[in-house]
Amino acid sequence: MLVKERMSRHPITVSPDTSLFDALRIIRDEKIRRLPVVEASGKLVGIVSEKDLLYVAPSPATTLSIYEMNYLISKIKIRELMTSNVVTVEDDCPLEEAARIMVDNHISGLPVMKDEMLVGMITESDLFRIFIELLGARQTGLRVTIGIHEGLGVLAQVTSGLAHLGADIIALGTFLGGDASTRIITVKVLGIERPEVEALMHELNAEVLDIRVI
Repeated sequence: MLVKERMSRHPITVSPDTSLFDALRIIRDEKIRRLPVVEASGKLVGIVSEKDLLYVAPSPATTLSIYEMNYLISKIKIRELMTSNVVTVEDDCPLEEAARIMVDNHISGLPVMKDEMLVGMITESDLFRIFIELLGARQTGLRVTIGIHEGLGVLAQVTSGLAHLGADIIALGTFLGGDASTRIITVKVLGIERPEVEALMHELNAEVLDIRVI
């Protein structure tokens, strides 16, 4: 799956000359946490987060009058607060690569580009929704988590064994185990009972770590 299939299209943007007050109002009204900064030509020149804006917003402990504060803050433009070195991804970037970039760079959202033009945003919220979908969290079934030794065709043995028993696999995920020789597999199935699954995993020398209806 690619970023363009799950990104938010037509992201709300601001210009470098947008005021701090206006940017904060947009973020609160639209319930978003970051704003790409785009020049009149359409070129992406920066990004600003809600945290960036709140950092320079007035504190209740300030000794300035409300008039002095409003005057000073009205002079602050987004160009003074934005991050100019923006980490971006192309719209044909795989979703897992976008997630890796976010984790490695400690950021929660990425502008999505196509032919040097901003076409969307992909955020950690989008990735959480994909994770929910990947593991079938919105569909009730028998959720089985096993630990198994790595090996050629191991995953195929698990899925074919379940299919042979008449199970309908509705979600499946594989994760790193405690070391390089093991892997954790989580699978959600319909049409099969717990004793059948446990017997199959015993035959496959797999350790059942968790099994429940959810």
